[in-house]
Amino acid sequence: MTQGFLQIGLTLCILIVITPFFGRYIARVFLGETTVFDSVFNPVERIIYILGGIRSKQDMTGSQYIRAVLFSNFIMGVVVYLILKFQGILPFNPMNLKALSWDLALHTTISFLTNTDQQHYIPEITLSYFSQTAALGFLMFTSAATGLAVGIAFIRGLTGRPLGNFYVDLVRGITRILLPISLLGAIALIILGTPQTLLPTQVVTTLEGGTQYIARGPVASFEMIKQLGENGGGFFAANSAHPFENPNGASNLIEMLAMLSIPAALIYTYGLFANNTKQAWLLFWMVFAIFIILVAVTASSEYQGNTLVNAILGYEIPNLEGKEVRFGSILTAFWAIATTSTMTGAVNGMHDSLMPTGGFATLLNMFLQIIWGGQGTGTAYLFIYLILTVFLTGLMVGRTPEFLGRKIEKREIVLASLVLLIHPIAVLIPSAITLYFPETLAGINNPGFHGVSQVVYEYTSASANNGSGFEGLADNSLWWNLSTIVSLLLGRYVPIIAILLLADSMTRKQTVPATPGTLRTDTLLFTSVTAGVILILGVLTFFPVLALGPIAEGFKIASGR
Repeated sequence: MTQGFLQIGLTLCILIVITPFFGRYIARVFLGETTVFDSVFNPVERIIYILGGIRSKQDMTGSQYIRAVLFSNFIMGVVVYLILKFQGILPFNPMNLKALSWDLALHTTISFLTNTDQQHYIPEITLSYFSQTAALGFLMFTSAATGLAVGIAFIRGLTGRPLGNFYVDLVRGITRILLPISLLGAIALIILGTPQTLLPTQVVTTLEGGTQYIARGPVASFEMIKQLGENGGGFFAANSAHPFENPNGASNLIEMLAMLSIPAALIYTYGLFANNTKQAWLLFWMVFAIFIILVAVTASSEYQGNTLVNAILGYEIPNLEGKEVRFGSILTAFWAIATTSTMTGAVNGMHDSLMPTGGFATLLNMFLQIIWGGQGTGTAYLFIYLILTVFLTGLMVGRTPEFLGRKIEKREIVLASLVLLIHPIAVLIPSAITLYFPETLAGINNPGFHGVSQVVYEYTSASANNGSGFEGLADNSLWWNLSTIVSLLLGRYVPIIAILLLADSMTRKQTVPATPGTLRTDTLLFTSVTAGVILILGVLTFFPVLALGPIAEGFKIASGR
């Protein structure tokens, strides 16, 4: 227990220290200022711009930025789908694995294209090394960079700057941030014991004389961008609970920091763009406080264990079901909250085995999507809540709401509302349909309150672009593959379109001079009101499914039944 809390404290201390430095670096990258990697990547970028016919100095309007996002994503999706369908005749396939079914290939493509990485297959026996790296690994970089670019464009719009050029933002996000850190991180993971090889599955004879098949591959490079880009899709079915993906406590620390670093730093990046680091720190500490509360609640419930099991044993033990011994209940709980708050979706233990409190916290993270939020777009969600808070407080005092000196009017509120409403639509409607036909569609193997949580979690994970799962579902079926595709697309592209239109609208507004009556958004009071709005809107929207799932399950366990 002590070791677990020490690593949590160490991780959070490092995160706090690196946030302003990393946030400043990201700001320099997207403000076009000089960075340490210019001499290496400037020539590479010029070649990419020439080959792609990209006018790197030309800013885009909101509609142009949206078209660029959708067009590039469509082309990448088609290429990856073809790779998965023809992997049987493509190279680096030492196990001679066949092509995926059309629905599984489509789901996998869209899942990784949307930065979700929800997996309805067992990677080590389904995908070749070429499919894992050239297809999915490629999308791990580009989908993460797409989200980062959209988040930066939104920040530019809020602060009155042109939105920028999507293709330039995409390239710079990869070459200046994702690629260099992934290379360094992969080397560190190799040193710690993560394999990086193209050799086929190793066949060994066990001490009992049996045969064991040990899957391996280019894991280290895959693992690092999985964490840094908030992708979450595992090279192995066990994900970061597998000893080849996450060998020990040191690798666990590195991977944890990788998934938390960019979302935390982007809050500070916003402060630099807005010339208001005070507000950035207030928002950082607001998110940090909610995050700590959820970690504490989840870790304590996992450490106390299951009261039904404890009653049988006659003494208390932690809930170790679905946990890796080398991490234990505390670090597994910490990881579960971090991976659902950052929209990474990687797991180092089974979320299906969490106590109801942990199920509640992980679902709440994905319902809110701002603690710490997704890659770039999660930061945008945070400021959507800020805009709504400004609007609500403006109504209370009878003033026209303003944010960063720009008036918030009908168009901005409609777009902000669309961003927040599309998520419950993409979660609750398919969940209701699935639960109405539990035997034919749901594939639940754990009926009751926990089964409700399993179904809702799957669609929430898809819509929030998280990718983690409660498991316990027969999810590689035509229904699950196609229905979650709808949630994947709605949860990714509708908010992106609305966010960019909102940013475009804000950048066209005239700045309103501040007056003594102007509502300041960089105060502790306003930040507290924002936290209240976030929690009220998030909890009230999804309270019925929380009550039918983890809350009801918690009461059932507490009652001893």
